[in-house]
Amino acid sequence: MLNAFVVISLLLLFKKSYKAQLPNSGLYHFFNYAIIIALVLFAAQYLFHLSIIKWIWNVSVIALIYLSFFIPTLKNERTIAIAVLPLVFIAFFKDVLSFWPNGFSNQLHQYFDYILPFAIIWLITIWFIFRQQQKKWVTELKLKQEEAIKNKQIAEQNAALEILVQKRTAEITSQKEALEKAIQELNQTQDQLIQSEKMASLGELTAGIAHEIQNPLNFVNNFSEVNKELLTEMKMEIEKGNYADVIAIANDVIQNEDKINQHGKRADAIVKGMLQHSRTSSGIKEPTKLNALTDEYLRLAYHGLRAKDKTFNAILKTDYDASIEDIQVVPQEMGRVILNLITNAFYVVNEKKKTNMVNYEPIVSVKTKQHNGRVEVMVEDNGNGIPPKIMDKIFQPFFTTKPTGQGTGLGLSLSYDIVKAHGGELTVKSKEGEGSTFIITLPANQ
Repeated sequence: MLNAFVVISLLLLFKKSYKAQLPNSGLYHFFNYAIIIALVLFAAQYLFHLSIIKWIWNVSVIALIYLSFFIPTLKNERTIAIAVLPLVFIAFFKDVLSFWPNGFSNQLHQYFDYILPFAIIWLITIWFIFRQQQKKWVTELKLKQEEAIKNKQIAEQNAALEILVQKRTAEITSQKEALEKAIQELNQTQDQLIQSEKMASLGELTAGIAHEIQNPLNFVNNFSEVNKELLTEMKMEIEKGNYADVIAIANDVIQNEDKINQHGKRADAIVKGMLQHSRTSSGIKEPTKLNALTDEYLRLAYHGLRAKDKTFNAILKTDYDASIEDIQVVPQEMGRVILNLITNAFYVVNEKKKTNMVNYEPIVSVKTKQHNGRVEVMVEDNGNGIPPKIMDKIFQPFFTTKPTGQGTGLGLSLSYDIVKAHGGELTVKSKEGEGSTFIITLPANQ
């Protein structure tokens, strides 16, 4: 009966081990069925005392010990399998001795009975050691299982995060492409608006240039007509032989030709200035007479506005500092700045005049001044001034107080950037209801 208890104990131990590690494996179910069969055999042996059953126990216990050595899952249970070996051998030899003569077998039975308590003590000792180790193994197994679950959760979270990152990356890429396209379209629109502002500036000049160029052309035409008459008269005096008169007439013709040449050069300078203003700036600074540049754009702006609006009139005041020497600027760009400020000044005084204010006379003053190594161009008007609430906005791109269609809102913004690029400042002083003064400050020597 001893081996029967050992077989049933080992089966229960092996089943418990598989339940903890591989509950769905085939061997787990095998051990379940084996326990049922062992209980049936135990009952049969107890009831019928069949001798063959005890040999089944002997074979079964040897088979189970063999399994513990060759199945990795049962490596922790080998300790118990080794511990029961003394009991197994005692039970096996007792069964073998049952076939021997009684005298010799009884003597051996006594020896085995003496050994049996030690085998039991050995088994109990190993069992306690195994229990301690089993607790440690269970704890380690539990930690491994928790770590495996944790690793699985981390892997699932990483996979979810990877999908989320890919999704966000795709969204960001799409948004980036849309933003780049929008920026490209915005740059194109801005370039078009800047070109539109330049063309508007050129349009302001056109009428003034037409007026300015008309004067030298009139002189050229008039003196040409006079020279034609003088040459006809000279021809007649030559026929008469009056050479003294011929010389006098020739001197008059030469003087008229000088005047024609002078006004022709004036017309040429105006045309060159117009071309210089209209073409793309090279960005190269060159020595420039600031007073002459300012005065030229003042007259062009004034006559341009007069050509568009015959009713417009304003008092022009100038005060140029003669001590200002040539300064290094890009003439086309600085000309655009001065033209823009003067045109704005004419616009605001004209708008104020339209309100029919009593005793109001539009006045635009343009001054230049040099001090502390810097030069200033001041454009002052006596218009309505700038409200304090919009003072911080006037240099912002696309901000304008003009009605729709009359301004792009880029004039002052571009002017501000141009002056900054020249190492200078564009500032404004204003008092609502009384007027404004825009001041360009530039380094005198660069």
